[in-house]
This record gives sequence, C-alpha cells and structure tokens, in this order.
Amino acid sequence: MPKYLGSPDYDHQTPQRIGVLLVNLGTPDAPDTVSVRRYLKQFLLDPRVIEYPRWLWWLILNGVILRIRPARSAHAYQQIWTQEGSPLLVHSRNLTDKLRMQIQTQGHPDIKVVLGMSYGKPSIASALAELHQANVRELLVLPLYPQYSGSTTGSAFDAVTRILQGWRWVPELRFVTQYHDHPTYIDALATSVQQHWQQHGKHHLLLSFHGLPKNYLLKGDPYHCQCLKTGRLLAEKLQLQKNEWSLSFQSRVGREEWLGPYTEQVLLDYANKGPKRITVVCPGFAADCLETLEEIALRNREEFLKAGGEQFDYVPALNAGDDHVQLLSQLIQQHTQGWRTSGDRGATKTLALQHGATR
Repeated sequence: MPKYLGSPDYDHQTPQRIGVLLVNLGTPDAPDTVSVRRYLKQFLLDPRVIEYPRWLWWLILNGVILRIRPARSAHAYQQIWTQEGSPLLVHSRNLTDKLRMQIQTQGHPDIKVVLGMSYGKPSIASALAELHQANVRELLVLPLYPQYSGSTTGSAFDAVTRILQGWRWVPELRFVTQYHDHPTYIDALATSVQQHWQQHGKHHLLLSFHGLPKNYLLKGDPYHCQCLKTGRLLAEKLQLQKNEWSLSFQSRVGREEWLGPYTEQVLLDYANKGPKRITVVCPGFAADCLETLEEIALRNREEFLKAGGEQFDYVPALNAGDDHVQLLSQLIQQHTQGWRTSGDRGATKTLALQHGATR
C-alpha cells in the first residue's frame, strides 16, 4: 500500500506559505577522489545528462570513467577550493541568503527561499523537505540556468516532480524554464563586463558557454539557440561591432561532435593570429565553479598565454552580486503573480466574512 508524505495530526488552520526553490548543478563534498567519484556517479547516471542506452553507459561509466576521471577531477577541484568550501556552493548559498533578505525587505516574510542541488548537497530532496515542513502550498522552482537545456533544467524538473509524487498534498507548481533574454539578466551581464573593462582595459570579448553534444540540438534542445540570442543581446547592449566579440562552447568531452566552435580551439587561434588580448565571460554560469575557475580562468588562460597570447582577463560570474539578486527577485515576482501569502489570505478571508455578514 503506497505511503505519502503528510503531516500527522495536521491542523488545517496552519498558515500556508509560498516556497521558492533555487536549483543549481551541485558539487562534491570535498576535493578528494572518493568525494568526487561519488558526485560524478550521481551526475553521470542521470539519463538527462547522458542519453546512451542504460546498459551500455553503465559499462562505460563503471568500467572506464569512474576508474580514471575522479582523480583528475579531484586535482582540478583542489586548484579552486576555498577555506569555505566549493566556490559554487559558497556563491549559491550567499546568493540564496541575499535573495531571502531582499524578499523580506520587500514585505514578503511568508515567502520561503531555499537552495537545492541536482547532485550533491544540499539535495533537492532535503530542500523540498524543508519547504514541506514550512507548509508551502505554492511552489516556484527557479533553476539557475539562464539558457534551457534538457540536461540541466529538464533534469531539475524530473527531480522535483519525482519527489512531489510522494507528497499527500501536492503544491501548486510553477517552473521557470529559462531567462536567457530577460532584460535585467542582459543588463547585469553588461554591467559586469563594463566594470571589468574599467579596471583592466577593454579587449575582444569572448563569450564561452558550456557545451552540449550537437545531437541534442538536432533532437530539438533549444540551448544552442538561446545561447546565441544571449550573446547577440549582450553585444548589442555593449554596443560592440561584429569584430569585437565572439562566442564559443567549452567543456567538451568524448569523441562525438559537440556544439562549436570549441573554446579551447578558438583561444589557440587567437593566440596565434589575434586578437592577442581578450576578455572572457561565461554568461551561462550563474555562479563560478570548476568550469569557469579551473577550466577557463586557470587552464585555458595558461594555454592561451603559452601559445602566444598577450593578455587574458576573466570576468567573474554574477554570483551573489546585487544585480543578480535583483534579477532573481524580479523573476520571483513575475512568476508568483496571483499567489498570496498567508497574510493576504487572512485579509481576503476577513473581507469575505464581512461581506457575507452584510448580505
């Protein structure tokens, strides 16, 4: 007999709340081989991430990848790990805290904001459990992925709905699938680039997005198109000419064709032929992480300079900056339209009783 998560001796007069679940990808608990292997196994077993036949992928993953990659990835994480922990987790937590304070100062103390990771801790399951305990009856899920992909945003949707299937009282659910062309998002990116140029000088701007197998695009994933639109809107906002900016895709693995051009190849071409002074920004990453800090700001920078490049500047992700908090606050306001906090419900109930008494 199925069992559903409820509240024993539930008081039906308990105030109801609106919940906001921020979702990011996740990170290992520590920069060591054991922790990284555990994280990679969870990540790479997600059928949204790798669309191979399950039996074949299981053999490849356990027979090859998890024997080799954890040690390499652990070394990479060690290059960026901080005293506070993983940069992605630190920035994501700080962003969540600042957003929570922003919403409270706007007069919405009954809106509860929590953070969950698709892989690792804090998990989506633990975040939803916290919202369930807070008696959330309207739930907004906001993945921190500006551009939609089935491998990221789609995976978050799967995880959330899989857990909600076990709730006795399923909340009203809304899901932000993308904000790649939101004006405040483009403004925030442009401001970060402009501020960086003011300090380090203006150079050719390379926009590097995380890559995907090209096959995903051919099957209908809109990620590539949304990355291109983000790039175009950002270049227009910065008033850049065509020869002043370019766009590429990073983090390619395996032998199959991925979205191109590849960031590492673009950088080598620039180092040889110019422009030899560049600024790199990664608009698809809401928070700095392994792919931005180790792959771009350390490894790709070193290879660019070694190959003949003269200057390589990296613009940090939006992280927990004020502009990022403002963007997410606007998205929450936009996507919770029509929902009311417990205070609003109380006022509505009082008015209804008053109206009924005069009839």
